[in-house]
This record gives sequence, C-alpha cells and structure tokens, in this order.
Amino acid sequence: CARPQSQHNVPSEQRPLSLTMASILEKIVNPAWYKASIDSTAVSISNYYRPMFRSSSVTPLWHIMIGVSVVMYTSNYLALKGENIQAARQQRKDALHEYQEKHGITDHH
Repeated sequence: CARPQSQHNVPSEQRPLSLTMASILEKIVNPAWYKASIDSTAVSISNYYRPMFRSSSVTPLWHIMIGVSVVMYTSNYLALKGENIQAARQQRKDALHEYQEKHGITDHH
C-alpha cells in the first residue's frame, strides 16, 4: 500500500491547485486581481484578433455582429418579453377589460 506523498516537500508549481474560501475571498476583495484579469483578457483578445484585422479577415466582423445580437436579444427578452412582463401585461389587460365591463364601456365607441 503506497502512502500519499506529503505536499510540503513538493515545489509549489507542482502542487495541485487547491482553492480555499479564504483564497477566493482574497481575490474578490483585491482590486489588483480584477485589473490583472482584465489586462490578461485584453492581451489575449489583442493577440487573437490583431492578425485577423491585418489580413482583412471578416471573422472579427462576424464575432462583433454575433455579440451585439446576443446582447440585444437578451436585453429585449428580459425587458419586454419575459414571463413576469407578460404576466403583468395580461393582468393589466384583464383589469381594463373588467373595468370596461363594469362601467359599460365598449371597445367600439
């Protein structure tokens, strides 16, 4: 039966990644972590798209169009067509119909 090797003698770059709640909280409250993440993402995006722009590829245009469409349709659904919005609209419509019936108001004047 092999005994597990102690992690104390293993160099830090070879240790398995272990996330603790304390390390996660440190990252969340540390503005430098956010800046490093944004900078890393910006460099990755630049390295990916720069050669495409220089070669006049249409791929960046398609990516921008898809991104804008996703944002547009998602915000449209959440703001105008979600279940809660539709339920509220139906409730107002029913209340107006009930009011009109009660007061003898018809849709055709």
